Order: sequence, then C-alpha cells, then structure tokens
Amino acid sequence: MAGHEILLHIAGGVALLLWSTRMVRTGLLRAFGTELRQLISRSTRSTPSAALVGFGVTTALQSSTATTMLAVSFAGRGMIALAPALALMLGADLGSTMVVQFLSFDLYWLSPALLLLGVLCFMTGGAPLRRQIGRVLVGLGLMVLALDLTVGATDQLRSSETLEGLLSSLADEAVLAVLLGALLAWLFHSSVALVLLIVGLAAGGLLESAVAFPLVLGANIGSGIIPMVLTLRSSNEGRRIPLGNLLFRVLGVVAVLPFLGVVTPLIAELGTDPARQVANFHSLFCAAVLVVGLPLVHVMAKVTERLLPATEEEGDIGPRYLNKEAAQTPQLALACAKREALRMADITERMLSKVTDAFEPQGQTVADELGDMDDQLDELHEAIKLYLTELSSEPLDEASSRSCNELLSFTTNLEHIGDIISKNLRKSAQKKSRKKLSFSDEGWSELLDLHARVADHLQLALGSFVTRDPASAQQLVKEKREFRELEQEASEAHLNRLRRGRVESIETSGLHIDVVRDLKRINSHITAIAYEVLITEEPRWLERKRA
Repeated sequence: MAGHEILLHIAGGVALLLWSTRMVRTGLLRAFGTELRQLISRSTRSTPSAALVGFGVTTALQSSTATTMLAVSFAGRGMIALAPALALMLGADLGSTMVVQFLSFDLYWLSPALLLLGVLCFMTGGAPLRRQIGRVLVGLGLMVLALDLTVGATDQLRSSETLEGLLSSLADEAVLAVLLGALLAWLFHSSVALVLLIVGLAAGGLLESAVAFPLVLGANIGSGIIPMVLTLRSSNEGRRIPLGNLLFRVLGVVAVLPFLGVVTPLIAELGTDPARQVANFHSLFCAAVLVVGLPLVHVMAKVTERLLPATEEEGDIGPRYLNKEAAQTPQLALACAKREALRMADITERMLSKVTDAFEPQGQTVADELGDMDDQLDELHEAIKLYLTELSSEPLDEASSRSCNELLSFTTNLEHIGDIISKNLRKSAQKKSRKKLSFSDEGWSELLDLHARVADHLQLALGSFVTRDPASAQQLVKEKREFRELEQEASEAHLNRLRRGRVESIETSGLHIDVVRDLKRINSHITAIAYEVLITEEPRWLERKRA
C-alpha cells in the first residue's frame, strides 16, 4: 500500500472515531437528556456526590466537554455552586477514560454485533427511546471498527525510517510531545478520540510509552482548553468551571511530567500490552488528579473567582435593553423587550434552583437572596409592561400585536412564579427554620423529586418560548399529566406516613402540603407558557407538516 493510501486510511479511521463518538453522545442526550440534567442539578449537596455524578454522566456521554457545558449552563443561572461544579468536573475527567479502558481490550469481534443490534433497534423501533438506543449501539460499533481500521493502517508504517526518526525525537522532547497532544486534542475537539488514536498507534507498535504517555498528558490539557474557548461569551460565573478544571489538569501534568521515568515501569507492571498501558496511564492520571484535587476544590473556587471576578454587567439589576429610541420601530422594540424578558427568565430559574437550599439549615441567607431576586423580577416586569404598553398605544400590524401580547403573558407568568417562590415557599422555609422542624427523609426526597421535575419543565418551557417549537410545548403539556400523577403519589405517601405515626411527618404535615401545592401552582404557570406557544404556532406547524 502506498504512503498516501496509508495516511488516507488513518485519516478515515480518525474521522470515523470522531463521528462515532458524536453519535453516542447525541443518542444518549436525546434519550436521557432530561434525566442527566436533573441528575447534575441535584448532585451539588457534597463534593464527593458531585464527583460521582460527573463520573457517571461522562462515562455515558464519553465527553467531559459535554458535561462541562451542562455544568456551565447551570452555573450561569445559579443552579450549581462553584466548588461542587469543580468536583463534578474532576469526576467527569475520570469518567471520560472509561470508554478508552473498554475499547483498549481486544473487542474487534464485538463491532459486527453492536452494528447489527443497533441497526435493528433503529430501523424497527417506533418509540424514540428505542431509536436513540440503536443510535448509541451503532456509534459504539463504529468506534470499535475505527480502531481496527487505524491499527490495520499503522501496521505498514512500522518500517518507515522517517516516522521512526520523528517519533524518536519526540521521545527525547517530552514537553514538545505534551504540546503536540494538546494541539491535536483541540483540533479533534475530543480527548477520547485522540487517546483512542494513541491506543491504536501503540497497539500497532508505532508509539512507545516514552512518546504515548506525554501525548496523553497533552490530550488532557487540550480537552480542558476546548470548553474554555466555547464559553468565552458566557458569564464569568460559568467560565470559572472550565478554568478551574483546566488549572487542575495543568497542575497535574506539571507534577507528573518530571517523574515519567519512574511512572513508566510501574505502569508496565500492570500489563505488557502497549494499548492497555496507554489506557491504564490515562485512567490513573485522571484518578490521581481527582484524589488530590477533590479536597482542594474550595481553594480552586476562590482562585478562579479572583481570576474571573463578577463583571459590572452581571451585577446590574435594572432594565438593560429597553431602548426608548427603538420604540419607533416595533420589530426592534419587540426584540429589545424579548431580551429583557429572557433576563427575567434567568432570574426566575435562579430563584427556583435556590429555593430548596432555603429549607436547609442556615438557609436564611438564601431566603434573603430570594427576596432580593423577587424585587429584581418585579422591577423588570413593571418596566417591560410599561414599555410594551407604550408600544401598543400606536397602531401595530397583526404579527407585532400578537408578539406584544405573547411577551406580556410570558413575563406575567414569570412574575407570578417569582411571587409564589418569594411569598409562599420562602416563608414556608423560614417557618421551618424558626420552629426547628425537619422533614422525614422520604418526604424531603419526594419534595426534591417534584422540584427537580418543575425545574426541568421551566427549562423546556423557556426553550419552546425562544424557539417557538410546538413539539417542545406539546411535550411539556404531556409531562404536566405525568407531574400530576407524581404529585398524587407523593401526597398518598405522605398520608401513609401520617397513618403510621411518623413524628417528623406529623410535625411538618402542613408545610409539606403547602410546598407540594406551591410547586404545583408554579408548574401550572410554566405550562401556561407552553399553551401560548401551541395557540400561536401549532396551526402553522401542522399546516407545514401537511404540505
């Protein structure tokens, strides 16, 4: 086989690795995206639990970058504290090594079975979940196939004197190999794909550990750079997470690099297979960073807060986008009002995410924050209402008039949600603290489940409002019925505990019922947002489908 044909086969293997990794991640997010988001948002009570959830989520997604972006979206809305988020990322880094461990074994026979089963699930499955599981199985099969293609292509490069000389020079320049690994990880936008490529080259006899290990270290740095670049336009609060994770990785590489001569023989004792050595080194490095870094996440949080302080814009609580001059052009004025309405949505999301913390011991500080945020919400709602009222005083075309009414309805629902949180749930939390009451473990777990479902519904409603997607709105209306069933099950379980004479349940019965009622009211306002989308968009959507 000619040289250019060998390079083409290797490039094809790399492309297939990247594509199959994306297929698995996309399939899992479409099948279990809601559950994964809920799991992350509820994993912040302790750093060990956050690390464990990060490990599990990234083991499934095969991408620490995807987990980072989920964490950044939560942090930007105040739904996850910085220290647990950093712990989440340390677990995610280790989780990203699991697929490398799995595929470093001789599993090439598995590829046809995974492809066959995946295609059968995708082609015969009417249910969306089954089709997405089929997509995941096909992706895994293609990953194994891509490794086989890469290893087969590298077999003919073993006799290349030019390549041997290049790799020998890298063996004497560990720092250069680290930088090359970081660059390649950035170009691939996937450390998993790059490390799997290194595994394949090592299995083909082209890479010795003296080169492979520094390349793996560089892949870890490059993987940390990717979310840093992707979040450049995010708030500083969100950007602190990828920055802290990158600093942990860089410090880990700096600590390990001088001792590669000592580490390499120890890795060799775990197995003589070159592919297994690369996979083991990758996992042990991330595990070491996790063990050392987990007790230091609070220190790293303070460091990142100093490096990325809150900007003045983040602290600005008044109306920001309601340009009076834009009111002369209805379309432009409506765009300004929509941007301000989305600021209201961000505040509402933060209020909803923080309200459970107000029920914890020492929750008075959170309760005070909820009151302040409700004041901000009221101020923005009043400003938007006056702005749109002035706009509608002039004749508007049908589309502009409809958009104006939709924005008024949207912001009114958000304002009502804020009132329920501030005037009802916050006062319930203060009452619990004042009387030193405690929910039963089962009761509190049920309330957390209801809260997580409501928080996820709010995200879905906001997404349908922004995209005007009737399918998302229909899904939310459907989930309202499921929420009603969940609420009834929680109420029945609470009554059963009362019948059994549980002291905590008896003492907090009124509070428990009030919280369930308020979460149900919030969910009704959220669903009202979806109904507005269906009323205006579904007829046109159905007409397009018929066409």
